[in-house]
Formats: sequence, C-alpha cells, structure tokens
Amino acid sequence: MPTLIEKLMGAGPVVTDGAWGTELQKRGLNPGENPDSWNLSHPEQVEAIARAYVAAGSKVILTNTFGANRHILEKCGLADKSHAINRAGVEISKRTAGAGAHVFASMGPMGVLIPIKAQASAEIIDGFAEQAEALCEAGADAIVVETMTDLREALAAVKGAKKTGLPVVACMVFDSGKNKDRTLMGNTVEQVVNAFGEVGADAVGANCGQGPAGFLPICQQMRALCKLPVWMKPNAGFPSIVNGVATYTMSSDSFADEVMKLGGAGANFIGGCCGTSPDYLRALSERLRNPK
Repeated sequence: MPTLIEKLMGAGPVVTDGAWGTELQKRGLNPGENPDSWNLSHPEQVEAIARAYVAAGSKVILTNTFGANRHILEKCGLADKSHAINRAGVEISKRTAGAGAHVFASMGPMGVLIPIKAQASAEIIDGFAEQAEALCEAGADAIVVETMTDLREALAAVKGAKKTGLPVVACMVFDSGKNKDRTLMGNTVEQVVNAFGEVGADAVGANCGQGPAGFLPICQQMRALCKLPVWMKPNAGFPSIVNGVATYTMSSDSFADEVMKLGGAGANFIGGCCGTSPDYLRALSERLRNPK
C-alpha cells in the first residue's frame, strides 16, 4: 500500500470533496462549455471551489481535470492546451490545499467506443498516460480514475496512470441491473475489484450513479472481496427534473447520515458526487467529529 494512502487512513475514514461541475455552473459555466478550460480562463472561480471544500473539512480534494484528456479536448478545439489545462488544475488545488489537505487528480473517461469483445488499444492507454504525466509533473499526490462505465476503458486509464508511479484510485459507476449493482456494461462488483487488482490499482471504489443508500451493498461487497482501500462518492440521492434541470433534494444532513454508514461498512475514503456541495461535506465532517 502506498505510504500516503496508509497515512491518510490512519485516523479512520477520510473525507474527500464533492461535486465540481455543478459548483462551476453556479459560478457561470454555460451549458456545453468545457469545464476544464476554466483552469485557464477563470482560475479564481475554480480556486474558490477547492477552497470551499478544504474549509468544509475535506482532507482530499480533486482537480478540475475530469475531462482534460486529449480526445475530449480535441472536440472543443483545446487539444493544444491539454498540458496547460492539466497543470493549472493541479496547481490551483495544490495552492488551495496547503498543508491541510492532499490533492488527488481527477481523470474521467475519454468516451471512445471500444468494439465488443475487444480490449482498449495502446493508443487509448497512451492518451490516458499523457494526461496522467501532466498531472504528475504538476505535483498531484495521487490520481483518481472516476465515473467509468466501461471496465475496459477504466483498466486502460489505470494502466496509463500507473506509468507515473503515483498511487491510483480506480472507480466505476454502478447503477445498472435489477439491484443497481452492476456497471452499464454488466460487470459485477467482483469482476471490477478483481480486474482493478490485476492491473495494480492502489484503491478501488465507486462514484456517481445513485445515492448513498444504493452504495451500501456495493461498499460491503468491495470490503468483503479485497483488502485494498475502498473509495465511495455517491450522489445526493436521485435527482428530480425541474424546468429541464436535474435538481437534488436530499438534504446535507440526510446525506451525511447515510454516508456515515459507508464508513461503518469499511469505506476508507468518503465524499460526494453529483448534487453535493461544500455544505454536504461540512455536514459529513461534523458527523465524523461528533458521531450521533
């Protein structure tokens, strides 16, 4: 186990951060606009989000680099700024984290179509490695591969990220199947955990897809299947569509109560995804300090 992760886990569940995309939208990000480009065009707004999570008690914060891989940036005409966007994303979070938190850089999917029964190509792995190297050079403490729906793409991302030598957290979205405990492509928790272990992931987990109640059986399965650290970042429940906009109505207190159950089930890193704000992480941090 990497020394950093072992050290962080020493005091019990570690509070991570919450959503970034919706927080950027609150600050003026327009529909269809590339969020990662704000690292260069609106760094003060990105920094305000990171700062708010640290103030709320987050001991691990991510970076605004979720979609900053060359494949996605090319679609936005930003491929030539890939390195600069990733570097700026890490530098902003590092500047905000100071000595009180650690920065785990975010890497999301490329969204490339991998043929049925095929594995991710070397080109896809190299694309993730390119992003990971930029994040590493900028000083990230670790890398989080997150919001993955295709296990093959997730494995390619982990392989690319591992080339940096940094600790790598590998997460899938589980929101499919009768019990909402399979990935979009039908993979079980056991298949995911085993596959991530084979490629050297330093922690396994889940994010997005559903609320904390649905994460509990997934967390329990992961804890029973492996000794690796477990990372859990559920949404703030299920959204309602209000005037065409996804709106999350789960309160911060209810969210904190439910996520505490994930810590009790063996999750080592707990935080939030879609619909969560610094208020949700503040409530969660308070629960950890003063359990009911």
